[in-house]
Amino acid sequence: MARPPDDRHPLDARARHLLRSLIGHYIREGEPVGSQTLARHSGLDVSAATIRNILSDLEEQGLLSAPHTSAGRVPTAQGYRVFVDSLLQVRPLPSGEIARLRSELPGGSGAQALVGNASELVSAMTRFVGVVSVPRREQFAFRHIDFVPLDGQRVMAILVFADHDVQNRIIQTRRPYDPAELERVANYLNTHFAGRPVADIRATLLADIRAARSEMEGLLTESAELAEQALAPAEDDDMLVAGQSRLIGLQDLSDLDRLRDLFEAFARKREILQLLERTVRAPGVRIFFGEETGVAPLEGMSLVTAPYSAGGKVLGVLGVIGPSRMAYDRVIPVVQATADVLGAALNPDQSAP
Repeated sequence: MARPPDDRHPLDARARHLLRSLIGHYIREGEPVGSQTLARHSGLDVSAATIRNILSDLEEQGLLSAPHTSAGRVPTAQGYRVFVDSLLQVRPLPSGEIARLRSELPGGSGAQALVGNASELVSAMTRFVGVVSVPRREQFAFRHIDFVPLDGQRVMAILVFADHDVQNRIIQTRRPYDPAELERVANYLNTHFAGRPVADIRATLLADIRAARSEMEGLLTESAELAEQALAPAEDDDMLVAGQSRLIGLQDLSDLDRLRDLFEAFARKREILQLLERTVRAPGVRIFFGEETGVAPLEGMSLVTAPYSAGGKVLGVLGVIGPSRMAYDRVIPVVQATADVLGAALNPDQSAP
């Protein structure tokens, strides 16, 4: 059984250096790395035999594996974990690229548009798949509502939220409403509830109806019927995925059955969304390798995530999915910077990162 490194059996300086060199070489070249190659490129003044012994010990600890006899070694998920957690040096994204992100994600746009742009951007910048969980609409304050009568007992609700997102919803009422009634309800909601979260509005209206004993009861009842549907949680996509086609043709994903399983997982979304939600309360970048994801189609893949926030609240998680053999020193700062810029764009009053 593999013996993982821990505080009692830490890697010494040479082992750490060789592990870093081997993983770096494997990420660049995509081929198993042998002791002779490391002897030439590691920069250590040691023999190939000494390197073989160190690699054997790293393999015993579960950090490396040998896919074929005498064909060199490749990192395992545990090896990538040690590499990313303690051996990788990550520099912030250059200011020019951050400026590009800010220009592509300007404040004042609706949340849905910004999140969609962010998933496309992070995919384009990393050349992998961009995934972003969409903020729940109830997290944004309601700003304004108008009602437009349609045919029969159908009404169109036009909702404006504090993030400038505008939604049109068709609702079915118990009876027809004339324009004057709809205007009265809209004026009441706009006067008393603008600036409050949607979920609070529904709860307050129901409580007010129970307490009302006056001519206001009719207006409250009408308001509650229309608001209950107009302000109900939308059936929007809760996760956006961009750039799936970038996985086609990658050396690490040449198996068509594997690609099909991955694309089916992207289409279902549920498992990946649950994985993103596990990172909502974890600050900064988090990385899942292969089996750590708990999603079978992501075996041999990595997910790099960072939460995005506005107004002191975490709204969602942005991430990148790609082969475990990815350039983490490049992907990590892209994911972190995009999450920061997205959060600032959703909260224009907040200083840009």
